[in-house]
Amino acid sequence: MASHPTPSGTALAPSSGALPSGAWLAVVLLWSAAASNYLTRTMLTTMRGSIIEEIPMTDAQFGLLTSVFLWTYALFSPLGGFFADRFSRRSVVLGSILSWSAITWVTAYVTSFEQFLVLRGLLGISQALYIPAAVALIVDYHRGPTRALAAGTHTTGLVIGSMIGGVGGWIAEERGWTAAYSLIGIPNLLLGLALVFLLREPSREDREVLREAAPQIRFSEALVSLLRFGPFYFLLAFFALQGAVGWIIIGWMPTLMREQYAMGQGAAGFSALGYVYALQITGLLGGGYLSDRLSVRRPRARVLLPTLVFVVGAPIFFLTGYSSLFVLTALSLMAWGLALGFLGANFMPIVCAIVDVRYRATAVGITNAFAAVCGGLGVFAVGAMRDAEVPVRAVIFLAGFGALLCGIALWLVDVTQRRQAAQNPSSSTP
Repeated sequence: MASHPTPSGTALAPSSGALPSGAWLAVVLLWSAAASNYLTRTMLTTMRGSIIEEIPMTDAQFGLLTSVFLWTYALFSPLGGFFADRFSRRSVVLGSILSWSAITWVTAYVTSFEQFLVLRGLLGISQALYIPAAVALIVDYHRGPTRALAAGTHTTGLVIGSMIGGVGGWIAEERGWTAAYSLIGIPNLLLGLALVFLLREPSREDREVLREAAPQIRFSEALVSLLRFGPFYFLLAFFALQGAVGWIIIGWMPTLMREQYAMGQGAAGFSALGYVYALQITGLLGGGYLSDRLSVRRPRARVLLPTLVFVVGAPIFFLTGYSSLFVLTALSLMAWGLALGFLGANFMPIVCAIVDVRYRATAVGITNAFAAVCGGLGVFAVGAMRDAEVPVRAVIFLAGFGALLCGIALWLVDVTQRRQAAQNPSSSTP
């Protein structure tokens, strides 16, 4: 069987031709699924008071409900990506959304902490299957100058899902936490059923290669291909750093802002995450559009644009660490959100440039796992620093250093990719 070398940098140039029928409909449908994905995973944290009133548990046990989700999500993400490469991406997406919707609905009927814990673990497994399959399906539809914008638009669904996670807390306050799980779980099941009839799977890129290779694709072969030394190593390093910094900001910035600026709990939470999410959506749409336009003549724009935004944003964190001005804290959060947006729009195009066409979804699953594991470690590390009475400014400075390292890791993706292309100029990607 012919070998399929790692793609060169020239592969980033968009292909010609009209979009397949249903390309943007698929983005719209998967946007809805993405919002559901993040809504159903984050709503738990907004209902703590209502839940522990009926199911007694310690704070450590309540925290474990989120930890178990992250651990199972990280463990099964690579396998979920492999399933999307080996089998139908559409089938994996449908199985994922129907599973997590059913789990969300069934959660309304739990009566003990142990039952809750099991369902949170199952939720992590079911949701681990979604993102690798969904983004791979989108880039199969969008192969040219709409790729980054389509990927970025889909990712805004994840952001919106996070932003509306508070609806669970509102329903729980008005009607109880079990009502929240029922009222959110049942519509999600209906959404999954609608996707069964509306979502179609396009032909994959390099169809002949995939037709020949599919029976031989194995998880071990995917790992061997991905873990050859090259740009994918630096992409993994980036996601390890991004996961740690991102979860530090999500998990601790509301608390740090409340303490540093004497803000109320609600105002601190809105300020810390509102700035990030608003600029992330801006970056996802604007960064995707800009990348698609520039990549027509400068394919490296896919990786260099997010690199630039991460590097430029890092010094603002450093200034925030040395100053008590609220405006600098707000600017640092906005810069981080913008960088996440530029990266979110260009992540899958970057993967398409550096990964064998057969293993794209597996690559996404592995990077998701790295981000989840390192995110949990980052949150724990900051908690340990606070127990040791490390100043707030040191935590902010650490976040800035992490943002700078994110930019460096992305730059090294570009460097190693160009070196690889120079050594093997005949290699290419669809």
